[in-house]
Formats: sequence, C-alpha cells, structure tokens
Amino acid sequence: MKIWPGRPYPLGATWDGEGVNFALFSENATGVELCLFGHEHQDQESHRIRLDECTDLVWHVYLPEVRPGQLYGYRVHGPYDPQAGHRFNPSKLLIDPYAKALTGVVKWSDAMFGYRIGDQGEDLSYDERNNAGNMPKCVVIDQDRKSVV
Repeated sequence: MKIWPGRPYPLGATWDGEGVNFALFSENATGVELCLFGHEHQDQESHRIRLDECTDLVWHVYLPEVRPGQLYGYRVHGPYDPQAGHRFNPSKLLIDPYAKALTGVVKWSDAMFGYRIGDQGEDLSYDERNNAGNMPKCVVIDQDRKSVV
C-alpha cells in the first residue's frame, strides 16, 4: 500500500477524488496508528499504518489507494497516567472524532474499558485486550455524493 505524508487539514478522512487524507488532532499523543478494516465486525485490522507526520499537533497521512467505503479507526499511543488525566491505550480502537459516517454498533463487554473491571487498582489498572470487534467503524465517504460509495 502506498503511503504519503498527507496534510494536517481538514481534520478527519477526506476523499479528494484520487485518494484519502486522514488527519487527527491530539495534543498529548506520542504516536498514532490508522487501522483499516474490511468489514464492521472484523476484530483485527487488515492494515495498521503508523502515522509518521505530525504538524501543529495534527497527525496525518494520505493513502492514494483508499476509496470511499473504507472502514477505519485509530489506535493512539501516549502516557497512561490516569491521575494526570492521561489514559492512552493503543489496545483500544478509537472512533475518529471527525468521522462523517459510522457503521456497526457498540457491543458492550469488559474489553471496552481501558482498565480491568474488578481489578484491585480499579480504574487505575490497565486492560490490554483488543476491543476492535466490539467497536463501530468509521467510514470514508464521498462528500460530493453524500454517500460512502
């Protein structure tokens, strides 16, 4: 898969007629991975792409081979320090806050939490289970057509 640097704006996934630019703001992330999926119930991404470009706290990448209809989410790395307000956990798939469309539903389970339910450390503990199969996926859309295809 071809991977180009992309642009920091606009935020979200933007189809330009030739490929898709992905841009995600995070003030405290130390790394971001874009996860691509083939269907909404998939529990493991088919591609995991590390975003190497960060401009003005916006992580970005351009994928010339991606088209509308592509399902995606993010895994974000950073400090896990709940007492300081940081709960980065790359085991958890995140929805793009700038997504223009979603597919699927949340399937609640203990794996959805960043901490281990019932642990003595309570919400200061850390859960490494992958939650991707339980999460809705973001969908790249063609804004000119107002559709995913």
